[in-house]
Amino acid sequence: MSSPSPRTPRTARPVRRLTRALALGTLALSTACATTGSGGRDAAAPEPLPSTGGTPAAELRLGYFPNVTHATAVYGDASGTFARALGDTRLTTQTFNAGPAAVEALFGGSLDATYIGPNPAINAFAKSQGEAIRIIAGATSGGASLVVRPEIADVKGLAGKRIATPQTGGTQDIALRHYLGENGYDVGTTGAGDVTVLAQENPVTLTAFQSGQIDGAWVPEPWASRLVLEGAGKVLVDERDLWPGGDFVTTHLVVRTQFLRDHPETVRKLVEGSVEANRQLTADPAGGRQVVNDALAKLTGKPLAAAVLERSFAGIEITDDPVAGSLAVSAQHAFDTGLVKKTDLTGIYDLTILREVLGRPVDDAHLGATPK
Repeated sequence: MSSPSPRTPRTARPVRRLTRALALGTLALSTACATTGSGGRDAAAPEPLPSTGGTPAAELRLGYFPNVTHATAVYGDASGTFARALGDTRLTTQTFNAGPAAVEALFGGSLDATYIGPNPAINAFAKSQGEAIRIIAGATSGGASLVVRPEIADVKGLAGKRIATPQTGGTQDIALRHYLGENGYDVGTTGAGDVTVLAQENPVTLTAFQSGQIDGAWVPEPWASRLVLEGAGKVLVDERDLWPGGDFVTTHLVVRTQFLRDHPETVRKLVEGSVEANRQLTADPAGGRQVVNDALAKLTGKPLAAAVLERSFAGIEITDDPVAGSLAVSAQHAFDTGLVKKTDLTGIYDLTILREVLGRPVDDAHLGATPK
């Protein structure tokens, strides 16, 4: 492989590990069963929504990001895999820079489903008292890093620095804030403190990093690779190193609860399309990457350089599994920042259709709907 590996050099990334031995095992259970106090829901899990029946939707409006971490969606849309799976249902797509904006579109009724990260999904579930959305499938794991200027040798060197994330309350924003807090920094909810946390769109972040306006960024792929290869940055933290086995949810598929209730067969076709897109990406990595890159060129105005594309895909895992255990941990991180109201997450998953499509069990970390 000619491009630098996203997981080296390991000495450049000081890591304060999560308390993992209990985190993925017990936190999922305690989050699911906890009484959350004011603003929280009661602990009764909702019943699964119908997985068949209803009426086919005339249109499905789908959101995703023009990122490599959204390869499932980028490929599924560009290759026609989603459209073929949906049949007579018209597919309309919209792209976003980060999850909170996609959630606003869901709440505003202009989207029916979207690929987003864990923390925007958690926030949407919390804000709606568990009513608005359900996570129905996985997409990718991994593919996020804190990239900084070469002179920042370790976490102590972040003091007084300006670090960007795609959007306040987004997945990478929460990851950065948690990491800083674990290492003794106070940034508060405003992002102004020992380290300044800035929310800005990824293309702006690259330009700002190249021009010296910011000192680093916690971003998804391909932006982490672009900061390294085009901005002469270095990886201080590869987020995979903070998780057991390197597995954590980066992107999953979320649907409006009402749309799932009204059009379960249409949602089933979307899940089938998502699974098929992942199968094709895995079966033909080179061909799949080319489709993704051609699509990104249309969406952003410029294809990724070959080295960036290779490095970006090396940092992610394409998966139908939503990696539910990591969501429980991400939720606690989000609650700890004060940006997301603590809530009971029981019922945030409804993996009934995914399990039927795959023909096998898929773990929901005890955060799924409960059968009658």
